[in-house]
Amino acid sequence: MRLDGKVIIVTGAASGMGKAMAEIFAAEGAHVVVSDIHGEAARQVAQSITENGGTALAVETNVAEETAVQQLIDQTITTYGKLDVLVNNAGIMDGMEGVGDISDERWERVFSVNTTAVMRAMRLAVPLFQKQGHGVILNNISIGGLNGARAGAAYTASKHAVVGLTKNTAYLYAKEGIRCNGIAPGAVETNIGQSMTNINEFGMGRTMLGMGLNPRSAKPEEIARLALFLVSEESSFVNGAIVIADGGWSAY
Repeated sequence: MRLDGKVIIVTGAASGMGKAMAEIFAAEGAHVVVSDIHGEAARQVAQSITENGGTALAVETNVAEETAVQQLIDQTITTYGKLDVLVNNAGIMDGMEGVGDISDERWERVFSVNTTAVMRAMRLAVPLFQKQGHGVILNNISIGGLNGARAGAAYTASKHAVVGLTKNTAYLYAKEGIRCNGIAPGAVETNIGQSMTNINEFGMGRTMLGMGLNPRSAKPEEIARLALFLVSEESSFVNGAIVIADGGWSAY
């Protein structure tokens, strides 16, 4: 069991990559907190994990609300008494708008989920990690956090910001037993596209030019296996890294 007894929060865990991560972590012995804005779906994932011999707790969480993030951490500590790993996986897309078309409302909504929520969860987790002398943070950043042509201005900027936050956190707390890494998946078969509304024709047209270079889309389980490595002790010397998993898409 690579994660035996570890307590792990996974946000956005009711579907897609988050669900696959929660399932593989539980199979490796972790106590998984399945956090998602869709409470019933989160409960179904937790129930499935339990029925398969794992341990899981579902917590309905709107990560855009500070009080909800605090409740998520509090409920985890109340239930399991500790937190070993925080996986910030929840995220939403923009509408592919360029900076000339982005609205304040869209910008603020995307940043509230993709960036501010990540910071708040990390802000709560780090003192716990400092007190116990160890802890791991894994941020799902997306290839959009490293390239400029995979999404609109808001999503791209929000994910680039998390790259900086990840590296800064890794460096500042490295001597306190805290590791912080990111994964940058390319196209993955998830339902994140459902968060896209009022798609911008100009922006979509420009970003779609690169889709022809994409060799294929990943299964969520392929990203989850990478996440398993990065949250386990097998990656004990990996800190501040942003690991690309896009099948060679960005190697062009």
